[in-house]
Amino acid sequence: MFSNEEYLAQLLIESGMVSEDDVAQARLALSGRETLIERLLSQGTVTQETVAQVLASNAGLPYVDLESFSFEPTITESVPDDIARRYNVIPVQDDGYYLTLGVADPLNFEVMDSLPHVLGREMNFVCGTHHAITNCLRQFYGVDTSSAVSDLTLPEDEASSADAPIIKLVYQILTEAMRLKVSDIHIEPMETSVRIRYRMDGKLVEVDNHPKKLLPAIIARLKVMSGTMSIAEKRLPQDGRIQLKLAEKEVDLRVSSVPSNHGESIVMRILDKSALVLGLPQLGFFSDDQATFEKLITLPDGIILVTGPTGSGKTTTLYGCLNVINKPDKKIITVEDPVEYELAGINQVMVRTDIGMTFAAALRAMLRQAPNIVMIGEIRDAETANIAINASLTGHLVFSTLHTNDAPGAVARLADIGVKRFLIASAVRAVMAQRLVRKLCPNCKAPVDLTEKEMRALNVDASRTASATIFGPVGCEKCRGGGHKGRMGIFEIFEIDDEARHMINAELTTMQLRRRARELGMRTLREDGIRKVLAGLTSAQEVIHATMADAE
Repeated sequence: MFSNEEYLAQLLIESGMVSEDDVAQARLALSGRETLIERLLSQGTVTQETVAQVLASNAGLPYVDLESFSFEPTITESVPDDIARRYNVIPVQDDGYYLTLGVADPLNFEVMDSLPHVLGREMNFVCGTHHAITNCLRQFYGVDTSSAVSDLTLPEDEASSADAPIIKLVYQILTEAMRLKVSDIHIEPMETSVRIRYRMDGKLVEVDNHPKKLLPAIIARLKVMSGTMSIAEKRLPQDGRIQLKLAEKEVDLRVSSVPSNHGESIVMRILDKSALVLGLPQLGFFSDDQATFEKLITLPDGIILVTGPTGSGKTTTLYGCLNVINKPDKKIITVEDPVEYELAGINQVMVRTDIGMTFAAALRAMLRQAPNIVMIGEIRDAETANIAINASLTGHLVFSTLHTNDAPGAVARLADIGVKRFLIASAVRAVMAQRLVRKLCPNCKAPVDLTEKEMRALNVDASRTASATIFGPVGCEKCRGGGHKGRMGIFEIFEIDDEARHMINAELTTMQLRRRARELGMRTLREDGIRKVLAGLTSAQEVIHATMADAE
C-alpha cells in the first residue's frame, strides 16, 4: 500500500497517533498479504486522513481533502490517463507554469522524482488519502480498460514471445535498479504474485509486485537476453550473463536462476564498471590504516589475505589494491570465479570447472607466465593454498581472500584446510579482516546521544564521547527515508612479525595470536567502527550489528 511502511509506522508513533503497543499488536494480527498499515486502518487504530496528514507533515506538503475539493472541469487535460493510473496521482491545479498533483504516498521518491521528467513540467505536490485518489481516478478517467502490463494474459507456452509490454517491464526494472544504484535485483515468485526486490546498501527492499501470470514471460525475456540460458529448462539452476547499455553506461548483469516451489527465481548481480571503487580512500580507510595497507601491498613477495564473510567487500578491496600497484613495469594476473570487472592492463583468467580450469589448474598455468603479482579470487582448498604459498615463496606477491571472522583466525583456517604451519609462517605477510557498514546520509543525519546499552556494547565511556558529536539516521528524500546512503569498510590489519611467526610455528591458539596482534597495534573491527561512529560517518547500531564484541 505504501512504499516504506516501517518508516511510516515510526512516523505515526513519533506523532503520537499510535503507540508502540498498537503497532506491535497490529504486527501479531497480520494475516495473508495484509500490510501493517492496512491492519492499523482496519482495526480503526488510525484513519486514512490521519495517515495522509502525518505523511504530508513529514514531507512538508499541504494536506488536501480531495473528495471535497473543487476541480476545474478541464484539469484532466494536464495529465494523460495512463500516467495518472501508473503513478497513482491526480491533477489538482494547473496555473500554466506549475502543475500541482495529489499523491497518497510522498515516501515513494521514485514517483516524486520521475513525474517532472515524465510530464516535462515544473511541479508541486499535495497529499491526499489513498481512498480519495482512487475515487478521483475513477471519477475523472473512468474504469481502466487499457491493456496495461499488469492485465496481460501470457500463457506459459507463449512466455518466449517477446511481447513488447514485457520487454518494457523488464527494461523498467533494470533502469530503475541502475538509477537507485542497487547491487542486486531479486525477482521472486510468490504464491499469487511476482515480488521485485532490490538490494540497496546491503539491505533488501521490496519495490514492486506483479501478477503471477507474468512470471514465465519475465523469466523467458531475461534468459533470452543472457544468450546462454535455456528457456526450455525450468527444473535445473542456470547461470548466465547479460551485457547491455543503460543510461549511457555499460552494465554487466550476472544472472542466476533457481527453481523454487512457486516457479523460477532470478537474482541478478549488477556489475556497473563506472561504479567500481578503485581508490583506497573511497573504501573507508582512515589515513593511518591506509598508510599501513599501502606499505603492505608494495612488498616484493609474500601473501596478503583479505578475510570476511560473503558480501563484505573483499573483492572490491582487492581490485582497489591492484589499481594502486598496476604499473607498466609489473605483470599482474588474476584467477577469478567469475571475472566481475575488467581492469585495463591486467590479465584476468576465469575459472571454468566444467572443463577442468579450476583455481589450482589456472594458478599453475599462470605462474608459467612469469607474473610479478598474482590475485586469487578465493583460497578454497589445500591445493590452491599450497600453490599460492609456493608462488609467494618464489618471489611473487600474492593477494587472495579467505572466509574467516577476524584477521588472526586466517592462520587456523589455512591450517584446517591442510597447509603446514611453517609454510603459513613463512609466506603470509599480513591479514586484513573487513566488514561493510552503511554510511549515514549526509543530508539528514542528526546528532544523537548514545544509549547506555550502546555504550556498553561498544565499550566506550562518556569521557571519550564528550568531545565528539555522535550522529544517527533520520530519513529524507535523498536516502529514500532510510537515513543511510552508501557503504564503507571497517578494518582490522594484522601485520605478522617474527614473534608472530614463532607463535604460528609453535601452533599457539588464535586467541594468543590475537593478543600478539593487539600488542603490534592492531585495532579490532569494532574499534575501527567506533572511530567511524565518533567521526560521524556511521551509526552505533551499524557497528554493533556488523561486528563481534572484543574479547578481554
